[in-house]
Amino acid sequence: MLHPDHLFDPDPTRRALARQLYESVKDLPIVSPHGHVDARLFADPGATFGSPADLFILPDHYVTRMLYSQGIPLEHLGIPRQDGKPVETDHRRIWRLFCANFHLFRGTPSGLWLRHELSEVFGIEEPPSAANADRLYDALAEKLARPEFSPRALFERFRIEVLATTDAATDALEHHQTIRASGWRGRVIPTFRPDGVVNLDAPGWKENIERLSAVSGVDVVDYASFVRALEQRRAFFKSLGAVATDHAALTPAAAELSPREADNIFWRALRGRADAADAARFTAHMLMEMARMSLEDGLVMQLHPGSWRNHNRPLFERFGPDRGGDIPLQTEFTRNLLPLLNQYGNDPRLTLIVFTLDESAYSRELAPLAGHYPALKLGPPWWFLDSPNGIRRYFDLVMETAGLYNTAGFNDDTRAFCSIPARHDLWRRASADWVAGLVARHLVDLDEARAMTVELAVGLARRAYKL
Repeated sequence: MLHPDHLFDPDPTRRALARQLYESVKDLPIVSPHGHVDARLFADPGATFGSPADLFILPDHYVTRMLYSQGIPLEHLGIPRQDGKPVETDHRRIWRLFCANFHLFRGTPSGLWLRHELSEVFGIEEPPSAANADRLYDALAEKLARPEFSPRALFERFRIEVLATTDAATDALEHHQTIRASGWRGRVIPTFRPDGVVNLDAPGWKENIERLSAVSGVDVVDYASFVRALEQRRAFFKSLGAVATDHAALTPAAAELSPREADNIFWRALRGRADAADAARFTAHMLMEMARMSLEDGLVMQLHPGSWRNHNRPLFERFGPDRGGDIPLQTEFTRNLLPLLNQYGNDPRLTLIVFTLDESAYSRELAPLAGHYPALKLGPPWWFLDSPNGIRRYFDLVMETAGLYNTAGFNDDTRAFCSIPARHDLWRRASADWVAGLVARHLVDLDEARAMTVELAVGLARRAYKL
């Protein structure tokens, strides 16, 4: 279903160079330092992915988002409702609906990933359609029942060197502990994500604080005990292999509060009296605190701002978060990050990897910041931008100012496990094509180009995340 030269420039000189560079990296291991695959897939050696719908549709909000945009109710796709009302449970019918609408993914990165998964992982060389839906379902279901298509087996087949999950600060990480105790050699590591406890306006914040107390063994009654509990959890995550933290915020605003101010806001939050201004100030302060902790414990700090989460309120109320209703915002970094960078940005012991959904910030702010502060690295195109054209724009807007070695390589940021090799392949092809353009224009020579392509595939991510 995919042409061998897909994503390569049609110019024959550049295309020949891109082929050569791609061949040098296409079989390198996959380094996946940031993503959202469920660790429980690998905790049980007998685990399976379930049905074709379980694998391709239900966990992938890129897929369900596109179908929903065309008026297909999420109930028809088997997405569980918050109120427990019935949804479609026949996975064959869900698959038929997906196949009948597969044309919606033409020209999208999701379409490329899905075609790659079907052809390269499962050997299916025809695009899904209403006519072949049942036949494809049966073929996939038969393969998914085989041991060689289990999560652990595919992990090894995909040559995954390391896979990072993303886990709440209150997570007991029992699946990670099970993986370690099993003796399996696959490297699956947690990532510390404290949004549910540091963002005072997070749903269920008070309940999250109670869970934090329980799992940390620290009775969280004030700001000081809150910080101690977070430090304890970071140490626990690190003991299970964590190398990074992850922080989502509406804006990248950072501002340091005095201990008394922080304690007063936390006191009000515990009593349900904190307002929106309190929440914004506290989140900004906690970014400073997280940078301080990262400087001390060595965990890489990732910052993902600029998404209006759950923009579609009725959808969120029916189905909960992560259903495709998150929308990018215009985001400012130069002023917002100034307090954090003045305090910690000159210390190379800190690694702060910043992502954006606002392409206008790449060349205007982020590339100059990453090209100056030793602590700052620029993350790859994220979410709506990890597409062929989004990656090309990223390279064009960032590399001249930041330089290749002030970026963090690639991470797939996915919940859909079988899309991981597809996403890395797209990045490697786009990288090879862009570097080939530099060679064709005599900006770098072929030896330099080979080194750059390897860095983009694996080297930058290994170093940025200290893997």
